[in-house]
Amino acid sequence: MGVPAFFRWLSRKYSTIVVHCTEERSKECNGVRIPVDTSKPNPNEVEFDNLYLDMNGIIHPCTHPEDKAAPKNEDEMMVAIFEYMDRLFNIVRPRRVLYMAIDGVAPRAKMNQQRSRRFRASKEGVELVEEKSRIREEILGRGGYLPPDEIKERFDSNCITPGTEFMDNLAKCLRYYIADRLSNDPGWRNITVILSDASVPGEGEHKIMDYIRRQRAQPHHDPNTHHCLCGADADLIMLGLATHEPNFTIIREEFKPNQPRPCAMCGQKGHEIKDCQGVAREKQGEHDEFADTMPASEQEFIFIRLCVLREYLERELTMASLPFPFDFERTVDDWVFMCFFVGNDFLPHLPSLEIREGAIDRLVGIYKDVVHKTGGYITENGFVKLESVELIMQAIGVAEDNIFKKRKEDDEGFKRRNKEKKKRMKAQQQGPSYLTSGQFAPQALGGRGRPEVVQNARHQAFDMRMQGRDQHNRAGTSDGQDGRGVKRKAEDSDSEPDPEDNVRLWEDGWKQRYYKTKFDVDATDDDFRKKVVMSYVEGLCWVLRYYYQGCASWKWYFPFHYAPFASDFKDIKGMFTDFELGTKPFKPLEQLMGVFPAASGNFLPETWRSLMSNPESSIIDFYPDDFAIDLNGKKYAWQGVALLPFVDERRLRAALAEVYPNLSPEENKRNSLGSDMLFVGKSHSICDFIQELYRGESHEGTEMPAELCHGIQGTLNLDGDPILPDKPVESPIPMLRDIAQNSAIGVKYKDPQFGETFVFKAVILHGAKIPAKVLKPGDWERGNRGRGNWRPQLGFNSNRQQVHLDQSAFRALGHSINRQQQGGGQYSNAPPPGNYHQGNYSRPAHSGGGHFSHSRQQGLLGAPPPFNPNPVQQYPRQQYGGGHGWDRSMQSQGAAYQQNMQRGGHGGGQGQGGYHQQRGQDDRRDRGGQPGYSSGRSYPLPPPARRYNWS
Repeated sequence: MGVPAFFRWLSRKYSTIVVHCTEERSKECNGVRIPVDTSKPNPNEVEFDNLYLDMNGIIHPCTHPEDKAAPKNEDEMMVAIFEYMDRLFNIVRPRRVLYMAIDGVAPRAKMNQQRSRRFRASKEGVELVEEKSRIREEILGRGGYLPPDEIKERFDSNCITPGTEFMDNLAKCLRYYIADRLSNDPGWRNITVILSDASVPGEGEHKIMDYIRRQRAQPHHDPNTHHCLCGADADLIMLGLATHEPNFTIIREEFKPNQPRPCAMCGQKGHEIKDCQGVAREKQGEHDEFADTMPASEQEFIFIRLCVLREYLERELTMASLPFPFDFERTVDDWVFMCFFVGNDFLPHLPSLEIREGAIDRLVGIYKDVVHKTGGYITENGFVKLESVELIMQAIGVAEDNIFKKRKEDDEGFKRRNKEKKKRMKAQQQGPSYLTSGQFAPQALGGRGRPEVVQNARHQAFDMRMQGRDQHNRAGTSDGQDGRGVKRKAEDSDSEPDPEDNVRLWEDGWKQRYYKTKFDVDATDDDFRKKVVMSYVEGLCWVLRYYYQGCASWKWYFPFHYAPFASDFKDIKGMFTDFELGTKPFKPLEQLMGVFPAASGNFLPETWRSLMSNPESSIIDFYPDDFAIDLNGKKYAWQGVALLPFVDERRLRAALAEVYPNLSPEENKRNSLGSDMLFVGKSHSICDFIQELYRGESHEGTEMPAELCHGIQGTLNLDGDPILPDKPVESPIPMLRDIAQNSAIGVKYKDPQFGETFVFKAVILHGAKIPAKVLKPGDWERGNRGRGNWRPQLGFNSNRQQVHLDQSAFRALGHSINRQQQGGGQYSNAPPPGNYHQGNYSRPAHSGGGHFSHSRQQGLLGAPPPFNPNPVQQYPRQQYGGGHGWDRSMQSQGAAYQQNMQRGGHGGGQGQGGYHQQRGQDDRRDRGGQPGYSSGRSYPLPPPARRYNWS
């Protein structure tokens, strides 16, 4: 979701929600890389039931990465996507469901943002090519060095849109990937895999939420399911809270700001393309033999624990002396709704609300007053009470004038401090303005045999003072202090010119200027302002319904580029009634016509493409070659507003009606809406049931038996081109082998269906076990004061004992590490002590120096890992006693590990963490777990397999 700085603000205010992932690496034996056995216990000391992948957050960094060389072709892109998913599966290790969701056709409200992004990407790509050509000529003209200009086709990331051949090929490759892992990876043996590709309408994360909502409404759903959702968008946090599932975790890449990126011209790091000087790269080694030995560091992952965020919110949102019983779940829904005011993908944010200025804290304070005044909450099950919203808006509106003035003061103060900082840094880089000579002249270390005798020190000191005074006078003259100095060049200025701002919100008359500049209407035009406010109110209702009930209307969208002011929200109670029922999504090729610029028309059929470029086209105005970007008070173009014309759906459909007959059968297939697919392996309990459906050639939908598939319900239909057991699966990627002995089976799957007016309840389900509290008083105080001495937590066990090293231990550690070895993580070269091999299994050791990107290719190209043909009970319900989840810092500390083992006991995952035996037993009693599992985790265990009495 488009909420700049939301996650940064959240993780700083509530730092304990972040947990760093422990990742087990593949190891190498006799030159053969052995993949990680994901059927083993999770090293993060928590067991997840379901893993959901928002695939677009995986596809983009794998196809056009920013921090490393891009894949050479589409096949390499697919392999990179497979390896990324393998890495996530290794970290999370789900035991029931793996759900892969790719963005399909989006609602009309989202298409406006998609259109803006794709037009920007096309424009920036053209501008980059032009800038590179200009800078290359300048550098070569002055004798600079640049590597040869490679002639290669630029990857157009706009192809990652439903309806393109790329997305169609991706769906085929993912089917192959699923069949391969279900056939060869023991960690996949008993899980159910659901693939929702780009042919299924809906955004990926919202297809996932729709699945969770519909399963929660089924009688056989396990209320203690532990969910893990992968994605980097900020709205996933709000979506997770909106489910009201007590065990919900998000996994995402750890954001590391200010990482150096290679120059687009010369490929070197440390400067941008505009600052490129064409200097040859320095040799690394005498013969440049170390040029490619230092690989790029692999991105690390973090967990965001929403159960801990709920603890923070409960502390912050609790209100005393209410005239009605306090309901924390309702306040969570209200908090999610208020976050929409600071930004989302469907509405522009209100001008007076910025996260960096404490907007959410301001809203929470206002909200508490409103709840006391109105005697009720502002939302319920995704429906908004507009009278309460009006009170909140009016309270913000009263402070708008002060907010704008304070923002200007803060900006000026920041610029002043930044300018002073640059001056200090410049002075430090220049060093002393003069150097004395003689006996006080600086000498190189070791360049002088013995100190010289001091002669006439007073005279030398007088000369130094006079030189300093003369230098100071010359500097003052050059700065123009006497009015005759030399004018500074523009590039020597300490500050960049500010973009022109005609609105000037910090000055009186800001509302009149805003409406005149942004909407080209007078502020006295009350009817127009009321129209903008009404559309925004509809948008707030649509967004909240989208998060809690699903898409209320596929055709609604906000028809303006800018938002109204909070003070304009007056008499809004009757502005909205309900949305039109029965609306349908666009078809994939229709959406491409709505979001693509003409430069990306090569992904469309030729006759459709001509509508974008032919001057005689009836919709040529939808595809401008150039467009303005309004910075809207921001500094950078990517923060501005792209002023593109809105697509008129009726005109678009009328134009497409003339070219629809020209579609080929293959294009018609890509333009049709598809279905989710469900895959299982041979050892899964529902496999035989699906095989019987294919033998019976049933052409009607069949309800899947919940008792055979972890309580999952839905409708199954036969696939026209199915993956079946014992039938080979052809690889769509030449570099990967075919699956000769396939053990997977696939079938079409449809979520349980409900009427359009059905309301999903936003409540904690009956029988749900609330996780044990994690926060301590110090966590809350640290969150209010700032991060302080905050240290990251590794894994889900907060009781890990830190190992402290003395000087002798550091010396021993330094001797044990091979300093010549390159790559790997901070501790990857330190072997674990032999004492880890205790209990019922021996845990694989970390391997150093390797890229994860090679770990799965061995499994694909070489022999598959050993597979146990005997099906076993679902993993989370097994007994196992091996130590796991060991801290990285203990890997080279055999003695410290032994000490912790003696202090906290060993076996059952209690090794070095110092877990309490009683706590593990309490967890087992709460969840009905089996003896022998004592993870010490803060989440309760999943329920035992087949514990239900299906009747």
